[in-house]
Amino acid sequence: MSDHALMTSYARGAAEPRLLDKTIGQQLVDTATRFGDRDALISRHQNIRLSYRQLLAQSFQLASALLRAGIQKGDRVGIWSHNNVEWVLLQFATAHVGIILVNINPAYRTSELEYALNKVQCKALFVMERFKTSDYLGMVRELAPELATSHPGQLQSAKLPDLRWVVWIDAAGSGAVGLDTAGSGAPQGGEQRGMERFSRFIAMGDAQDPQIAEIARTLTPYDPVNIQFTSGTTGFPKGATLTHRNIVNNGYFIGEAMQLSEQDRLCIPVPLYHCFGMVLGNMACMTHGSAIVYPNDGFDPVTVLEAVQAERCTGLHGVPTMFIAELDHPRFSEFDLSTLRTGIMAGSPCPIEVMKRVVSEMNLSEITIAYGMTETSPVSCQSSTDTPLDKRVSTVGKVQPHLEVKIINPETGEMVPNGQSGELCTRGYSVMHGYWGDEAKTREAIDAEGWMHTGDLATMDAEGYVNIVGRMKDMVIRGGENIYPREIEEFLYTHPQLQDVQVVGVPDSRFGEELCAWVIAKAGQSLTEEDVRDYCKGRIAHYKVPRYIRFVDAFPMTVTGKIQKFKIREAMIESLKLEIAKTA
Repeated sequence: MSDHALMTSYARGAAEPRLLDKTIGQQLVDTATRFGDRDALISRHQNIRLSYRQLLAQSFQLASALLRAGIQKGDRVGIWSHNNVEWVLLQFATAHVGIILVNINPAYRTSELEYALNKVQCKALFVMERFKTSDYLGMVRELAPELATSHPGQLQSAKLPDLRWVVWIDAAGSGAVGLDTAGSGAPQGGEQRGMERFSRFIAMGDAQDPQIAEIARTLTPYDPVNIQFTSGTTGFPKGATLTHRNIVNNGYFIGEAMQLSEQDRLCIPVPLYHCFGMVLGNMACMTHGSAIVYPNDGFDPVTVLEAVQAERCTGLHGVPTMFIAELDHPRFSEFDLSTLRTGIMAGSPCPIEVMKRVVSEMNLSEITIAYGMTETSPVSCQSSTDTPLDKRVSTVGKVQPHLEVKIINPETGEMVPNGQSGELCTRGYSVMHGYWGDEAKTREAIDAEGWMHTGDLATMDAEGYVNIVGRMKDMVIRGGENIYPREIEEFLYTHPQLQDVQVVGVPDSRFGEELCAWVIAKAGQSLTEEDVRDYCKGRIAHYKVPRYIRFVDAFPMTVTGKIQKFKIREAMIESLKLEIAKTA
């Protein structure tokens, strides 16, 4: 490496081990061949255990069912569900036959679901029945009332013109099959008119179907296989499109950093709709023959602790708030966590005291920190099992193998010296295929030389450790969820009594950041905070509903008329401190 490279903020990852030149399906076949009788998947809330041989066979059967349902290579299939066996089967089944899986956030509500399904023209939607207060089937019926008079696979919906199949997950652990669905258009006996049960849908398939191998031979690692929506600064989510090569290799090198093997059992309480669960969890395990353990469909600290003890887990994933909830649970000391060794903490910065407790009280001496974004499959930088504790907390580790990172001056594009802040860019196999149906946005994100511009401000030290210090964009990260204020503003502009709105993030001790909306009501309208929140409920995800709402007459602006969001943020920080002081 040249002296210039040593002085500037640039790093290239190791060239070994070599990149995997496989599709997801080929990798699963290879893993099942090597570790067929070993545990592949344990879903504790469903009481289901599958070996790698069984996982492969069931994913083949579901792939066959998809083909027999008229869903073809290149078609898009949505999954709208929390964690369960059906999610994983669909992840692998679609990959076997070149169908593109579309991850839909379970926090989405009707307007977001409608946008996502139509943006990528989903032909089928696999959906969980309900979770807590969320009635998923009810929301689908709200968008597609034609289900009440259609047969499964023959939907013709005005609002969802491409959707033909709605398959409801009847074996999920989120509630009993056959809920009382009076008034929802569903006949008695637990059937859902116009929809098909998952158990009956998969039964249409044959694990020995020759079509599977025929189609698999036509696939390449460079084919798109997954679409994940990221909030967009234009107000609409963008569909980051990932390939087999993106996901297989990122999962593999994440597992390598954790030193995973077929002896490991990884507890995954993070959601599968996000790269954290799907790639850092499922794919890291699948590429190493490790066991995937789901403690529950949604996060619950006790079921995580129970799962670690009962399944003798060696690894545990989570965002910092999850680890805090586990450590601080009144029953924490009841559980034997002595088998734990490694895992990943990601999603937001980890306080050093929390990391110390995770290492000492949870036995996670080899826990790693990971950084990335959906558009990079997602991990670009990760600490290793032997990274010193101070570096694990103060940085996001070093660049992954076969990738490059650089930190540039956003104004000039030139690399900055070590220790100086600039925009983090990354290049290599992990960079996405592109944003689905949006060449312009793709070109904005990925430059002509193949560098993905992350929008994150970072520094790099002389050893190559990267530290994320801020964000160029006004993105808000609330409890690990990335939120772009513009998206919330666009939605709130549809309120008939609202004239103007600006949304910012403000610091929060629990979630890292919370949303705050400054609202100007239309003349003569008496709008309240509760009115605004009520308007959001059921229409946008709960984490996008502003916690703080203030009514103002004007926004702080520059002389050229540009709104100064930083002044809104500063005013709120000052105001909230005063309010907190008064109530203390």
